Amino acid sequence: MTALAETIDSKSSAQDSASLRIVLTTLGSLGDLHPYIAVALELKALGHRPAIVSSPFYREKVEALEIDFFPMRPEFTPPEENREMIEKLMHPRKGPEHVIRGWAMPSFRDAYADIDASAPGADLLVAHPLTFGTRIVAEHRGIPWASSVLAPLSFMSAYDPPVLPVRGSITLSRLGPSFMKAALGMAAWSVAHWTNPVHQLRAELGLPRSANPLFRGQHSPELVLAIYSEVLGAPQPDWPANTEVTGFAFYDKHKVNQLSQELSAFLDAGPPPIVFTLGSSAVINPGTFYAESAKAAEQLGRRAVLLVGPEILKNQPIELPEGVVAFDYAPYSELFSRAAAIVHQGGAGTTGQALRSGRPTLVVPFAHDQPDNAERVRRIGVSRTIARHRYTAARATAELRTLLTVPSYTAKASEVGLKVQAERGAERAALALVALASRKKNAIGPTAF
Repeated sequence: MTALAETIDSKSSAQDSASLRIVLTTLGSLGDLHPYIAVALELKALGHRPAIVSSPFYREKVEALEIDFFPMRPEFTPPEENREMIEKLMHPRKGPEHVIRGWAMPSFRDAYADIDASAPGADLLVAHPLTFGTRIVAEHRGIPWASSVLAPLSFMSAYDPPVLPVRGSITLSRLGPSFMKAALGMAAWSVAHWTNPVHQLRAELGLPRSANPLFRGQHSPELVLAIYSEVLGAPQPDWPANTEVTGFAFYDKHKVNQLSQELSAFLDAGPPPIVFTLGSSAVINPGTFYAESAKAAEQLGRRAVLLVGPEILKNQPIELPEGVVAFDYAPYSELFSRAAAIVHQGGAGTTGQALRSGRPTLVVPFAHDQPDNAERVRRIGVSRTIARHRYTAARATAELRTLLTVPSYTAKASEVGLKVQAERGAERAALALVALASRKKNAIGPTAF
């Protein structure tokens, strides 16, 4: 029996254990926030006291769920009001460097101080790949910590090579684990200087130098949560030995909790539409995505729903063909299962919701983990891919026609959907965290930290 299975079997005892204070730290878009909200809600259901540390922008959303919230810098204006920043962060090749060197590192010490302010009384800290200060706070205060990842890309496995935003990365992956191990080592070396502020602070606090925080150094020696489905990425020989793949942790309530009456009426009035969406980040700079998508739906003679983001973005095409409607937002869990197919950007959260829906997908990756996620769902047999710069109505029409007419895509998507629906990612993650926190607390006894 695996460690995760043991934690699930011990659910009743977890509910009866003393209340634990578990602090989850996360930074980024809604796709980076929602899984931790899902886990926090499960921790609450188990009788524990979760807290979320994230951008001040999310305070109202988190506190409305009666979850403790602590603000963490860097502060930023609503993404829809800062297209220039999002354009840099979502650059297909330079995006990761902009995120780390241009956004996270300049505020790293502030973020560390903010995480530290949330730590007194904590039984466990949980790190997101971008919350570099979490590990330092934990080690400096002597608090147990777990780490988490939201997509397979974070493991940079030589046995399951990631698709990186560089030309030829898929071709290189065919050269085998030995070659990829060396290649990934070179990649880690080339970006090591991005996180120099992390090593500088560790030295000042008297902590030993850690491994590269963007690679091995991000993973906890006690517990690494892979908060996605094994359908997307199965455990590999070079993963940390203490990794638990939980399944996706789903939460998608944002401004509205259900489909609007207008959208529900549209769905009821005809056959399942194609849904076009770009998540919460790529939607800020969609280019011609929505205009080309509307044309593709018209050429296919299909109904369609465009999720175009806040009105301030002005993403909605001026003229919509008959049978094509546009909305700013809709909960994916309510909408995707009523679609014929889904076209999306390949973010981890959107990919999880699409897999759970049991519908075939067309992925148009923009940046970061999205090209890797796109390749993974293509290999599963539920999806096809168009590069962002090649996305046109003609190409979208051809790819969607294949998805909608070749039976294997629908059959495989339905099969995968049933598997993902059966997973209890948020619950499994919460139970694993409770098991670790309880074990550590019982081992060391109560402390004031």
